[in-house]
Amino acid sequence: MLLHLGAVKGGLGALMLRRVCLLSRHAHSYSQSVEHQPIKKVMVANRGEIAIRVFRACTELGIRTVAVYSEQDTGQMHRQKADEAYLIGKGLPPVSAYLHIPDIIRVAKENNVDAIHPGYGFLSERSDFAQACADAGVRFIGPSPEVVRKMGDKVEARALAIQAGVPVVPGTDGPITSLKEAEDFAKTYDFPIIFKAAYGGGGRGMRVVRNYEELEENYNRAYSEALAAFGNGALFVEKFIDKPRHIEVQILGDKYGNVIHLYERDCSIQRRHQKVVEIAPAAHLDPHLRDRLTKDSVNLAKQVGYENAGTVEFLVDKNGKHYFIEVNSRLQVEHTVTEEITDVDLVHAQLRICEGRSLPELGLKQDKIRINGSAIQCRVTTEDPARGFQPDTGRLEVFRSGEGMGIRLDSASAFQGALISPHYDSLLVKVISSGKDLPTAATKMNRALAEFRIRGVKTNIPFLQNVLSNHQFLYGTVDTQFIDENADLFHLKPVQNRAQKLLHYLGHLMVNGPATPIPVKAKPSDTDPVIPTVPIGEPPLGFRDVLLKEGPEGFARAVRQHKGLLLMDTTFRDAHQSLLATRVRTHDLKKIAPFVAHNFNNLFSLENWGGDLHK
Repeated sequence: MLLHLGAVKGGLGALMLRRVCLLSRHAHSYSQSVEHQPIKKVMVANRGEIAIRVFRACTELGIRTVAVYSEQDTGQMHRQKADEAYLIGKGLPPVSAYLHIPDIIRVAKENNVDAIHPGYGFLSERSDFAQACADAGVRFIGPSPEVVRKMGDKVEARALAIQAGVPVVPGTDGPITSLKEAEDFAKTYDFPIIFKAAYGGGGRGMRVVRNYEELEENYNRAYSEALAAFGNGALFVEKFIDKPRHIEVQILGDKYGNVIHLYERDCSIQRRHQKVVEIAPAAHLDPHLRDRLTKDSVNLAKQVGYENAGTVEFLVDKNGKHYFIEVNSRLQVEHTVTEEITDVDLVHAQLRICEGRSLPELGLKQDKIRINGSAIQCRVTTEDPARGFQPDTGRLEVFRSGEGMGIRLDSASAFQGALISPHYDSLLVKVISSGKDLPTAATKMNRALAEFRIRGVKTNIPFLQNVLSNHQFLYGTVDTQFIDENADLFHLKPVQNRAQKLLHYLGHLMVNGPATPIPVKAKPSDTDPVIPTVPIGEPPLGFRDVLLKEGPEGFARAVRQHKGLLLMDTTFRDAHQSLLATRVRTHDLKKIAPFVAHNFNNLFSLENWGGDLHK
């Protein structure tokens, strides 16, 4: 048919050919549009700022939102930002509530939820959760359960990377089951080596070992951490690449085999494998290396039929050689910096892809994705850098954020009066700055952090300001040892807290009075207190006599045999312990004691503390 039309000479033939081509494209478009299944209601099976981030994207797309929360999160902001909110995991520990798949699925089905977004952490990389959603007829906003399983198993992900021709770090072919296997690997590849959790990430279950003396202890610790965090202590071992850069590539895939990348992020500024500051794009990255990283990421994604958003992570050694380490089959905490430099809303894309739309339909074609400027994300946490980043808890007495041009804030519990709980991650707010280049973005970030006023808990802001002012950070390249090798980062500027100190002092003064005696010449009252008549003879026996006569065992027996209610009288306590005793002198307490002994012998106990012996 097309050959015949192409052979027709003149304008009529050309016109007919164009119409056939248009009809063909329309038919292809229609074949995809019939696959579209609009999402009307989304649940986020998560908490905090990532839940709010997804809710906002849903609202912008006209999608109704559902929050879930644990008993400990009753007052959390993410619950209030959704159209509907439901309790899950009643009676369970705080973290376990968000891991309770049956309860989450139950709430979704009872409330006609179309799709579930897992956020990051918790169930986001659990293939059994993705499968449970599919079995319940609820869409999982992420890759298929099979892809989640493959990418979640670091050993299988490694094998897939090798099949796709992506370079990998030397390591074990499967999870190790004994210390002996780790010893054998070390003999083959020499130290340093690293243990990694086979079924999770985020730095949990990850331990670097530099000699044989450290091997057994780090193996046991890594196993315990992995078991506690992911319910499976399986580990695998890799050769440790010393002082690498940690570069990750953002990818998007659709249901039709299209995959694109949105360039890279540099996540090298880490402490104990936990990211602290993230940059996009990576500074001073060789263009040829960037091409290899992005090409390998896309190839691997196509190899496994990757759908939705994901991140392919690499280590880059000092010679510019890159090694695949893992795929995070979810949205990353640091996805924000990619959004800032590409102008692509990743959560919008996730939702539309889940509805069945193709990347070309969304205008997401590789040749249209460009890097615009630079962006930095700082994770402001309630941790004290001066005390080894120990998490701090309490109530936010004051909270004022830094804002302005080039600043984006993603937060959940950052407001005055918020209670910082010990149960969850210490992240308070993500601050994202953007500018024409890295120094400009750093200047904006530094200014924004300086505007923050947070009182009531310690934060890592002074530490972050030191990072942003560091010359190596601004004009060089950083590696994963940047924090460990820069002691100056811990020379923290003391936080001025004059206003709060003054308020605390005034409040103490109003409630407790001045700390020094008031210099007045007031005379004691001329009226002596009336002393009640005391019966003649010894006072009746009480529980103290039982203790003295029969000892602790007899005393305990007497207490158990007593049928009534036993009372302790604390009226005679000294100082601020009792409102009455602050107005009664020991001199007077001593006079009333005989009457009490005769009339209150049936008390369980009586406290008689004194201090001021002046008449």
